[in-house]
Amino acid sequence: MIRIILVAVAALLVAAPAAAKPAEGKWAIAIHGGAGVIERKDLTPEQERAYRAALTAAVEKGSDILRRGGSSLDAVEAVIRDLEDDPLFNAGRGAVFTAEGRNELDASIMDGRTLAAGSVAGVTTVRHPISLARAVMERSPHVMMVGQGAEAFARSIGLEIVEPGFFFTERRWQSLGKELARRGWPMPPRPAGAPPPPTAALPDREIDDHRFGTVGVAAMDQSGALAAGTSTGGTTAKRWGRVGDAPIIGAGTYADSRCAVSATGTGEFFIRMTVARDICALVQYRGMSLQRAADEVVVRRLTAMPHGTGPADPQPEGGVIGVSRKGELMFSMNTPGMYRGGAAWNRPARVAIFRDER
Repeated sequence: MIRIILVAVAALLVAAPAAAKPAEGKWAIAIHGGAGVIERKDLTPEQERAYRAALTAAVEKGSDILRRGGSSLDAVEAVIRDLEDDPLFNAGRGAVFTAEGRNELDASIMDGRTLAAGSVAGVTTVRHPISLARAVMERSPHVMMVGQGAEAFARSIGLEIVEPGFFFTERRWQSLGKELARRGWPMPPRPAGAPPPPTAALPDREIDDHRFGTVGVAAMDQSGALAAGTSTGGTTAKRWGRVGDAPIIGAGTYADSRCAVSATGTGEFFIRMTVARDICALVQYRGMSLQRAADEVVVRRLTAMPHGTGPADPQPEGGVIGVSRKGELMFSMNTPGMYRGGAAWNRPARVAIFRDER
């Protein structure tokens, strides 16, 4: 009798499917710094070098964290914090201005292991909105906080608070002036704490960049856990507390056990199509590769959305970056360019700006 039981148990052990092995030793990271009409003629050699250097530093920082065994969430937060401090990008210091002359910041982060998520919108004094988003996820029962409530929460847990003037950059301010003049709207007073105005206006190529700066990261760590995060200052001259896709889970940010995605583009369209989640749904339910799913959503479906045809009408344009559970990197865009980069355990760091770069 005992022998029969042992044989039966052995048979069950042989028949049972093997547990999925974690991606031990394998890691991957993808980053973006915004997408739009980014063409070679629009960047000076100095600007192009500066963007490539910033993207390279971001990829290398995230890679180092993951290579040393750090978590995907830690890599996402750390890289975005650095990008929020870099005035080249429309996030944190360097964010664009609203029509009222304010910097209103949005961010979100998601843990693919548990589907836990946190986001914030319309904050004006928190130095690192991505860290506040993670705190919402890990230190509160909520998913999203906005405005003064989000800032009160940040102060209550000891996150770094700065004066609004900390986020001021001259090129974003002059970009606001150019956009308000185009719309026939009044220019607000120069913000308190801003440096004195320069004696001459900046060249157009340095200020006409209001679509180009949202930042995001997707990563897989050595345990196989995926995470994604996004941070932005929104759009130049936005009004009435406008919020785009970056802090909306499923639109600008999404991560589950199969894929992690961060988006950049015209937020109203990304929200309506729930772009980030739609990509992962195609992976989950259609069995598509992450790259194919992203191209299907961003290149085909998004561009087919109804939209205005006037020169001032918003267009369904933008791009996404992502990482699959196999550690595959994904980059997809329907624009001439996207500031982007990535690396993995089996491929060296690489950055790109223009769509034709492979």
